[in-house]
Parts: sequence; C-alpha cells; structure tokens
Amino acid sequence: MLAVLLLPGALRAFLPALIGRSALAMGGLALLLAIQEGTGSYAQAGFATAAFGIANVIAAPWRARAVDRFGQRTALTTMASGQATGFIALALLTEAEGVAAFWFLVLSAAVGLSAPPLGAAMRMVWASITTAGDQRTKAFSIDAVCEELLFVGGPVIITAIIVASSPGVGLWVTAAAVLGGTAAMTSSASSRALRGRGGSGARGDRPLRQPGFVRVLIVLLGVGGVLGVAEIAAPAVAAQHDAVAASGWLLAAFAAGSAIGGLLYGQLDLKGGIGGRLFVLCVSMGLAAVLVSQLDTLALFAAGLALVGLFLAPSLITGYLIADTLVPVSGRTEASTWINTSVNLGASLASAVAGIVIERSGAWLALVLMGVIALALASVVPFARLHTIEPTADRAPDRCAQD
Repeated sequence: MLAVLLLPGALRAFLPALIGRSALAMGGLALLLAIQEGTGSYAQAGFATAAFGIANVIAAPWRARAVDRFGQRTALTTMASGQATGFIALALLTEAEGVAAFWFLVLSAAVGLSAPPLGAAMRMVWASITTAGDQRTKAFSIDAVCEELLFVGGPVIITAIIVASSPGVGLWVTAAAVLGGTAAMTSSASSRALRGRGGSGARGDRPLRQPGFVRVLIVLLGVGGVLGVAEIAAPAVAAQHDAVAASGWLLAAFAAGSAIGGLLYGQLDLKGGIGGRLFVLCVSMGLAAVLVSQLDTLALFAAGLALVGLFLAPSLITGYLIADTLVPVSGRTEASTWINTSVNLGASLASAVAGIVIERSGAWLALVLMGVIALALASVVPFARLHTIEPTADRAPDRCAQD
C-alpha cells in the first residue's frame, strides 16, 4: 500500500497537506482553551467552539465547490489565509481586556467558514496520479488512515504546546500549520495541475444531482450516527464504572480500530462490487454497535469499540470511491466533501439524541438504537446504479485528470 507514496508528485503534495489538515485536528481544542483563558468562562468558550464547528460543517460543500471552480491553488490559499488570519485575531483578542463575547463568536464562526478542504483536495490529487481501481483504493486508504492518526495525535500535540507556553501560542501554531501546509501543498506540480473548471460550471455536474449519490449520503448518515453515539457512550460507560480517566483510552481504542480497518482495507484484494462493499461495511458497523452494547467490563467495551471503529475508515474510503465513480471530474472535490459532511451530520444528530437516551436509560440503549438505524439505512445503497457504471469507472485503468 505504501507504494502509492512513491508515485511521482505524491509525497510532495501529501506531506504538506497533512500539516495543513492538522490545523483542524488542533484548532478546536486550541480555540476552546484560549477563549476560556481569555474570558474566564467555559460557557463562552463552549459557544465559540460550537460556532466554529457548525460553520465549518455548513460551509464545507460550498468551499469545495469553489475549489472545483477556481482550482486548488487560488481557492485553497485564499481560504487558508482567511483562516490563519482568524486564528491570529482570536489569539490577540484573548489577550485584550473587556472584549465582548460577540466578537469571539464572530471570529470563531469565520475561522470555521474559511477552513480549506484539504482532505477532499488531496483526494483529487490522488485521483489525478493513480489509476482507477486497486491503486486508487490504496491511495485513499493510506490517506484515511493518516487522517485518523492526525485526529488522535493533533490534540495531544497542541495540548503539549499550550502547556509549555500558552493557549494563545497554540492558536499561532495552528495558524502557521494551515497557512504553511496549504501553501506548500498547492505549490506542488500535482496540485497546480488541478486548475478548476472556471465559470459557474454545469449544474448537471453537481454531486447532489447525480443519480444514486444522495442515497449513498443517506447510508453514511448511519455510519456517522454510530460514530456520534460511540463518542458519547465511551465517557458515559467510563463514568458508570467510576473510571472517568479511562474515557480517553476508550476513544483511543475506537480510533485505533478505525486506523487498523483502513490499513486492512487498502491491503485486501477486494473483488466485489463497490455497492456491496458499502452495504457489508455499514451492516457490520451496525451489528458491532449492537454487540458492544451488551459488553459489561471496561476491557471488553474497549475491545468492542475497536471492533466498531474497524468499519469506520473503510466506510469512508468506500464513500470516497463511490463519489469518484458517480460524479463527473468537475464536481469531485465537492462530492468528496459531501461524504464527510454526511458522516459529520449523522454524528452530530446522534450525539444530541444519545445524550438524552443515555441519561434516561443508559449507553446500551443508545448503541442498540443507533445500530438498528444504521442497519436500516444500509438498505438504501443504490446497487443497480453503481453496478451499471462500475465496470468502466471503478476498475478501468484510465486516469482521472482535471484541466
């Protein structure tokens, strides 16, 4: 699988893209701690962090559409400059006296709105330098695994930086990561070649207008739902066992399972149709959620969460491959972003409901309900649509290039 990193132009774009993407893994925590220290209020910090997250999710498809239209270098560097400016402005505000809470909310939302879609952009680079089929699957797999590791290591790194200096410095470091990583990625030849379609583009190229694509997003809502419930259930179960400190280890087990799943997915020689793969993965994740709900001890629960996580990264990778299959080249950055948006939306909705269910009936019921919902949503996979286009789009040795 690592052989894809040796493809011409791969590492030159991928390594700085990871640096830029680390800003999202670090930014939320850096923002929370900096605003809390500056205002002395966890409530204000929480509202600002929520504004950052909501703005990021809402604007994601439109930012990706801008990349498809104007090209990676123009769109990504503009967004990265805006986000870095926002992080720096927040760092300066937290050191000022008497700043109204309104401005923290506004700047936090602006930072979320301007986040460059480096993950989706990097997947377009992978698509442009790999052949469709096994090679592209390996590229998307290693990309997904590294992204998982970023979100495991990012909070640890930024916490160490903040402890050694201050929360404000954490925001400066995050700004440097997004600006420097984006500039280095977009200066690579493989990224510069993705110049965008120009103009407004054909409306028929939009991902949501492609037959079957919305059904894929509905399926992935279930995947996100299981993710969201797991993230709430882990600390709840730890608290139930009077071991709150174990919450981090439980979530780490979940993330480790996802990373292992992504590695295995990239190594396996998968012959089945891509629609069947998505169905099996989503059904397996739903069943695993139901299974883990019945595990009593912390050790078994951690193992169960790792099992659930095993299907997360492969489900995302399959979603990216389906986006690459269903959507014309001119809309694929947006399509890849919609895959993430669907999973994030499912996670957010499930987290909100899971909190209520867990408080009243326990974590086991929240996991069972979401597992059953994921199983039901898996039935929406557009098998017929994917089967009709898969022979030419998923296995043919053509290259995906964008002028």
